[in-house]
Amino acid sequence: MAEQLSSKQRAIMEFIESFLDENGYPPTVRDIQYGCDISSTSVVDYNLKGLVRKGLLRRSKEVSRGIEIVGRRERRLRIPVLGAIAAGEPLLGFPEDVATAIEEDSVEIEQEMAGSRERLFALRVKGDSMIDALIRDGDMVVLEAQENAQSGEMVAAWLIQEGETTLKRFFPEGARVRLQPENTTMEPIYVDARNVQIRGRVVGVLRRYA
Repeated sequence: MAEQLSSKQRAIMEFIESFLDENGYPPTVRDIQYGCDISSTSVVDYNLKGLVRKGLLRRSKEVSRGIEIVGRRERRLRIPVLGAIAAGEPLLGFPEDVATAIEEDSVEIEQEMAGSRERLFALRVKGDSMIDALIRDGDMVVLEAQENAQSGEMVAAWLIQEGETTLKRFFPEGARVRLQPENTTMEPIYVDARNVQIRGRVVGVLRRYA
């Protein structure tokens, strides 16, 4: 099939492959435009359609990074482990900036778990307050670094005045926030909404079996 590709199509395929290898997620159309020095996104789109017709790519236009190489084995993605988080009482030691924290440790996750998310990190769980969500002491949670969350989502919540962090479900309730454990023996934590910062949203759980 390679001999049937135009020079632009070959360049695009090579760029997508190298981008996936380097980042673990596919490029956007604009990434391809700049990376292959193509004049416009419409030219990229035209060539992507040609590669789809030739059976080399699958594409979902509803997703900004919805490009998939047909037949490419899913790879594993390595993400930083940025310390521990309490599933119980708040825990000291959460990094000030998860996006730039030094990667002293790392773990591999399946590409399927990562999806098209770009800012992923992991934290080791201490405590059993999320046991009813099947998250146990010693597990590792995978989070997407972000500063907001929908009501009911599981988050890493930083308590500003206390300088502590905790893993809980997030429920904004007007001037206060309820941080809800997933353990029927434990009570929720209520804090002033101004005293809470979201540092990440849980997107997966890793468990190591002895």
